[in-house]
Amino acid sequence: MAAMSQEQKDAMAQGRREARAVRNYLDALERGRKRGPKVTPERLRDRIAATQSAIDDETDPQSRLDLIQQRMDDEARLVEISDRESIDDLEPGFIEVAASYSERKGISYAAWRELGVPAKVLRAAGMSRSG
Repeated sequence: MAAMSQEQKDAMAQGRREARAVRNYLDALERGRKRGPKVTPERLRDRIAATQSAIDDETDPQSRLDLIQQRMDDEARLVEISDRESIDDLEPGFIEVAASYSERKGISYAAWRELGVPAKVLRAAGMSRSG
């Protein structure tokens, strides 16, 4: 088997970078579409504080146990949300690679739109309905 040229290695690395930028952006876009009130770090912190107050006031051990678990779940969710990159953080990277990725993978403007990518983001990436 012949060794890969530097050009081939660079093309593969570019493909991986593009795929990562697209995947991360689409994951963030999908998270943003969930129904119901948006859970923000501030709301979670308030809920954790309220739950802790309820734990401190609760006299029934079983109810206190449920509240402790709720607080722990909310704390874990807060860490998860804080660690995620926001759609605003990921959008520039997506815009940078979307046109190249689309061309390489044969993905149309309409497919991006059906998935929920805003038209303004696609325009910023240099893509249009007309191709």
